[in-house]
Amino acid sequence: MARLPPNILALFAQALKSFESSAATFRVLCSLPAVSATMAGEEIIAEPPRRPPKHILVLDSSFNPPTLAHHRMAISALSDPQYKTKVPHDTEVEESHGMSETSAASRVLLLLAIHNADKAPKPASFPQRLAMMYLFAQDILAETTKKQAVDGNSQASNIGCEAVDIAVTTEPYFHAKAQAIAISDFYLGAEKLDEPESIVSMDNAVDSEQVYLAGYDTLIRIFNPKYYPNNSMKGSLDPFFAHAKLRITMRTDDSWGDAAAQIAYLDELRNGKLEEVGGRAGWVDRIEMVQGRKSDEAIVSSTKVRDAARAQDWNALEALVGEEIVAWIRENGLYDDDDDV
Repeated sequence: MARLPPNILALFAQALKSFESSAATFRVLCSLPAVSATMAGEEIIAEPPRRPPKHILVLDSSFNPPTLAHHRMAISALSDPQYKTKVPHDTEVEESHGMSETSAASRVLLLLAIHNADKAPKPASFPQRLAMMYLFAQDILAETTKKQAVDGNSQASNIGCEAVDIAVTTEPYFHAKAQAIAISDFYLGAEKLDEPESIVSMDNAVDSEQVYLAGYDTLIRIFNPKYYPNNSMKGSLDPFFAHAKLRITMRTDDSWGDAAAQIAYLDELRNGKLEEVGGRAGWVDRIEMVQGRKSDEAIVSSTKVRDAARAQDWNALEALVGEEIVAWIRENGLYDDDDDV
């Protein structure tokens, strides 16, 4: 059973008010470390990493609400060997600070844009969405720590995650979000070793690579020239792809076609289509495409979730979102009057 701070909606409302009154464009509101995935105190706390993570797995969404599709995307990335390699570390310095092992390779960042390029903030309020993101973060961490049966023996999960961070931004576009994250000091880490001038300098710290977890429909939007007036796509996306990449989950349904069609679209981008809309073919090398749902799994979307909640079809809802989020939606009467269809 998930545990939440008792006044989580008030805590997030206060954190949002503080963020909105500042000049910041990005802020981590709280962190859930893997070592305390099932615990919750009386407050929400943002805990920067001790060292820069090698990868920041950014799941950017409206979280209206978080779904099992979001969960699959996060766990799929955390299970990928390329996101498990740990960063080099100074053993002597880390041991002197009680760190017997280096930080995990990846942290997950759940990012909520409170100004969205295409969607108005309805029907669930931002504090409600952040509360569901908190529950969702606990689900991710529970998945990384649970035992698995392997050859008749119980073994720890082969999924590694240092922590899940919950953050907000006022930036509506990926390239601007990436810049806001990069210039914040939250993921620098080195100064957190409590040295006046840390022995672990930023010169030998590993720069964190941002990996954006997104669906195929988001890929289509990223390269839509309407978001880049005055032929500004290269100016916007060159810096993005220099320090970030896209991990695109195929979305196979009647609207977006089958896997072959989506792979073919990526080839079209590489073979000239991207230049036609003002981009660079080389960006495709910074895009990885991975399998989405299995053929026997239900199609999941936030719209389907809200439809099920409005109809109070709890059986349907349980196939679309996590158990704790189902309970939260029911207890708080979310989406009962949802007209955002």
